[in-house]
Amino acid sequence: MCHLVNPDALAAIDANCAKFPDTPVVIDHFARIGVDGQIRASDVAALCRLARHPHTFVKVSAFYALGAKKAPYLDLLPMIRKLLDAFGPERLMWATDCPYQVQQGHTYADSIALVRDRLEGLSDGDRQWLLRRTAEKVFFS
Repeated sequence: MCHLVNPDALAAIDANCAKFPDTPVVIDHFARIGVDGQIRASDVAALCRLARHPHTFVKVSAFYALGAKKAPYLDLLPMIRKLLDAFGPERLMWATDCPYQVQQGHTYADSIALVRDRLEGLSDGDRQWLLRRTAEKVFFS
């Protein structure tokens, strides 16, 4: 089940994940944290709390629409790092968000570079989980 929600829906999703623990849940686009330009610590913490549910995953995507909304999207790195600490790379997945990521001067190259080149301390294996393997596991296994 994929959810395109705002942060205010995370408490209800948390409750439903507890009620239906075997249901795979994917939170799209960081739950749109930062869509208003502000990345609130309380929203990031609410999203990280979902990591207690082992079948919950987060799409690391829509960089063009979150925070400063400008490549190279470095303002999103602290949020991504917190999610990595909470979920691990095996439960986070980069997503294209086609066609929006390639409009108004945004590119896939900038989006991929944030995960591939700018997240320090990740192994090649971690990057493969983020860029490919998590999505394969969730959607094709």
